[in-house]
Parts: sequence; C-alpha cells; structure tokens
Amino acid sequence: MNLADKIRTVPNWPIEGVMFRDITTILQDPSSFRQAIDLFYERYTSMGIDKIAAIDARGFLFGSVLAYRLEVGLVPVRKKGKLPYKTISADYDLEYGTDTLEIHQDAIESGESVLIIDDLIATGGTVSAAAELVERLGGQVVECAFLVELSDLKGRQKIDRFSVFSLTEFQGG
Repeated sequence: MNLADKIRTVPNWPIEGVMFRDITTILQDPSSFRQAIDLFYERYTSMGIDKIAAIDARGFLFGSVLAYRLEVGLVPVRKKGKLPYKTISADYDLEYGTDTLEIHQDAIESGESVLIIDDLIATGGTVSAAAELVERLGGQVVECAFLVELSDLKGRQKIDRFSVFSLTEFQGG
C-alpha cells in the first residue's frame, strides 16, 4: 500500500492557496498507521537510538508508538508554556512571526543518540528549533523523521547538516 495515496489533500485550508496534507486518514486506518510505524521501526531498530524527541503535537502520535516499539525514552518537545518543569527554549520563524519550542532541561543526557520525529516537514523551522534544543542538552541528532515532506518548501535544506527521512513526499503545501 502506498501511504501517500492514503493522505487526504484539502485545498485552500487553512488559507487560500494552501494544499493541506491531512494525515488523519492514516491515523483512522489501522493498516496504514501500522505500516507507517513499521517502516519507521525497520529503519531505526538497529541505529542505537536512546531517545525519541517528538514534536508537539502530531509528532507525539508517531513518536510515542515508535518509542514503545524501540523500547527507548520519549521526550516531548512542546510549545511554550506546556511543560511543568524547568525548560530550555528555542524560537523559530513562522510565515507571520515567531513561535517557541521548549524541552525539559533534564530530558536528554549528554551523548545520547536522539531521533527527532514529527508528522510533516515544510519550511523546516520547527524541526530546526527542536534539533537546537537536543544539541544544547548534549544529545546527538541521529536523524529527523517525518511521515510527510513538502519538498518544494525546502525544509530539508534548512536542516541539511542532519540526515532527513520521510515516508512520503508531496509538491505544493
């Protein structure tokens, strides 16, 4: 089964001209969701990963199941103000302004191998901020993984010092 065929495209959402890639269709279909997790698992099972840093919020859906399967720790990378303990933060650019990601300051130990996962990479700002946080805590980013890559938005180039893996690729975001 081709996972890209299972992702719904919603034209002109949330604004005119945007082709939104809706992954809820993958999540609603047990065989498609299982296939996505299995493909991630097969890729990462022998890479010696210590932790998965999952980006708020849809990255949690894939990261938590994969962390369970790989028997590694899960580190939530959250939007500002959502984590209860001491955090470090990194700002990143949005189309109209900036936003902030945070991670608990004790979430990753120096030298740990970390996989960063999210549902989608577009311009690369969010994952770039997550990678900055992982590295500031002393973690080594093994790879950045995504269900969907919007290749024409060139997010991969923003994080070109890291290996990037995506299960599907689309033009137009």
